[in-house]
Amino acid sequence: MRTQVTIIGAGPSGLLLSQLLHLKGIDSIVLERQTREYVLGRIRAGVLEQGLTDLLREAGVGVRMDREGLVHEGFDIAFGGERHHIDLAGLTGGATVMVYGQTEVTQDLFEARDAMGGTVIESADNVMPHDVETDAPYVTYDLDGETHRIDCEFIAGCDGFHGVSRTVIPDKVLKTFERVYPFGWLGILSDTPPVSDELMYVHHDRGFALCSQRSLTRSRYYLQCTLAEDVRQWSDDRFWEELKRRLPEDAAGSLVTGPSIEKSIAPLRSFVAEPMRHGRLFLAGDAAHIVPPTGAKGLNLAASDIYYLSRGLIDHYGNGDDTGIDNYSAKALRRVWKAERFSWWMTSILHNFTEVSPFDRRIQRADLDYLVSSRAAMTALAENYVGLPYD
Repeated sequence: MRTQVTIIGAGPSGLLLSQLLHLKGIDSIVLERQTREYVLGRIRAGVLEQGLTDLLREAGVGVRMDREGLVHEGFDIAFGGERHHIDLAGLTGGATVMVYGQTEVTQDLFEARDAMGGTVIESADNVMPHDVETDAPYVTYDLDGETHRIDCEFIAGCDGFHGVSRTVIPDKVLKTFERVYPFGWLGILSDTPPVSDELMYVHHDRGFALCSQRSLTRSRYYLQCTLAEDVRQWSDDRFWEELKRRLPEDAAGSLVTGPSIEKSIAPLRSFVAEPMRHGRLFLAGDAAHIVPPTGAKGLNLAASDIYYLSRGLIDHYGNGDDTGIDNYSAKALRRVWKAERFSWWMTSILHNFTEVSPFDRRIQRADLDYLVSSRAAMTALAENYVGLPYD
């Protein structure tokens, strides 16, 4: 087989890139190690920046999002038993975020690729890029007991943190930066109405909590927990009781509980790989960077990567201008590191760290007090939360 761009990974970033390229007449093939059902079964983030919602509309997949997504103009931060509102729209001149699950975004993209006859090959095993430092790269994969080859001009590695794409870059070229946090998030999904109209981030002596949502009838809640926790030891009742202990009194009293439909523990880490381009191979999304979920930046960062990469490839094929692809890594990384900083900061001020002194705890509380008493501080938070502009 031959195509112009081979895309490894059928998550939202890979599918979005394929969709945007297709609309400009650029051919691509998407390879996915898992089945579509598996990909759509993954529970992921659901807070979309304005830049991502605009990009989805540009790709022709924003109709259901605009119909079913929930526009949020702010969120609450709670500590010391009190809630403080962060007015995103008021602080940023009208910018908002949208609550719409990553699974829904991925489903919309799959359906769009099907409708346009896009090629998405599922259950592709042993995927491997080759000759990425030449002008004739190719990708091999196994399917149904046979090895296949796709010759192409560019390869986009959108295959996540554990994917193969990043491993192709030589150690002497690749630099990685990482911080692993000493706790995780215990998350629960339930068909219950959200406890608040908007998201609520909670700092508490017992640990961080987050009240999020997927719709007006489906809620997502998280608790900070140790990495030694076993999710099987957390019954629904135990989870709800612990959540109530951490919430402000008014929220705890109005919390609607119910059986979980998904429960899991996710570790937290910050990670960046540089560069995001090597020869004809480009990294995008989790293949190049991971952020702790506190700032809701994971999916949104992947989208900004695709924004830069798609425009670079469109310019290459449309008018022979390689400026975009040549500058892709540097431009994407500038935004990545700003989001890494913001996500690290949000994590640092809202979570409990065991190996800290009483002084550090007082500084953390002072940081929160200053944040909610200073319009300048809240504006900086709001600008980052709704998403910094694409360069």
